[in-house]
Amino acid sequence: MIARKLSRNGRTMKYLIVIMMVFSINYETTSSSNVGVNQFNSVTRTSSSSNDARYHHSEEEKGNYEIGKDEYMQNSLDRRPYFEDSVSKNVTALIGTTAYLKCRVHNLGNKTVSFIRHRDLHLLTVGKTTYTPDNRFQSVHNSHTDEWSLKVLYTKFNDTGVYECQVGSAPPVSITMSLFVVEPLTLIMGMPEMFIEYGSTINLTCIVKRSPDPPTNIVWTHNGEEVNYDSSRGGISVITEKSDITTSYLLIQRAKSKDSGLYTCLPSNAKPANITVHILNGEHPAAIQSGNKIEIRLYFLILAFIALSTFTSSVQR
Repeated sequence: MIARKLSRNGRTMKYLIVIMMVFSINYETTSSSNVGVNQFNSVTRTSSSSNDARYHHSEEEKGNYEIGKDEYMQNSLDRRPYFEDSVSKNVTALIGTTAYLKCRVHNLGNKTVSFIRHRDLHLLTVGKTTYTPDNRFQSVHNSHTDEWSLKVLYTKFNDTGVYECQVGSAPPVSITMSLFVVEPLTLIMGMPEMFIEYGSTINLTCIVKRSPDPPTNIVWTHNGEEVNYDSSRGGISVITEKSDITTSYLLIQRAKSKDSGLYTCLPSNAKPANITVHILNGEHPAAIQSGNKIEIRLYFLILAFIALSTFTSSVQR
């Protein structure tokens, strides 16, 4: 009996030992698995952290790239050619003189400046080269001021119009300007004739208009000779007011018969104007005009009489 119990107890112990060994192995395996899982999670977190770091770094680089791109675009815009607004876009020139149409270009670089006439879209100049048979058109460049000018020699009325200064960039940039070619007009108030009472003051008023600049001087002549303001006669003076419309006044006090005749106003930049002055010595202007008509009729009667006499003599022969 005792032996059997011992045998049974021995087998039970073996079972217990085997169970304990299995439990120990499972425990170690579980521990190892947990360690492995923890290590894996650690590695995963590390990898994720690394990826996050790389992601944030990429965002930073992207921001720098955007800033750099904006700066590049701004610098590109700053380097584009542009025109200065201070240059006049309206030019008035006297007929027959030289006109300059100017444009001032900054940041030109290696670009080319051209001038185009809008009336017929004719290319006039490219750089300093003239591209039209009309050699009155020339291109002038001042490197110190970045200024380009279209020079028009011996201006004509048909040169009036719109012109374009263009820079050959991508896209092209341009500015337009207008040229006005004018001829000044000279008038004497009261022309062609003026009637003045003997002993009164002769006041001749000469007006010069449609001139881009006032005349430098105005000369008055009487019967082809320049009026002498310092003559012994005295009482002769001139007053000239210069502006957009220039006016010159010739004043002759105490008019006399010898002051009659043809007076001419001669501006330095315009055609002259004439007026005939009659000094009346108790006469009426209508009487003078009637007398002139009678003299003309008498002249023609004399011519007719001479012609008739010549014809009669030839017939009698």
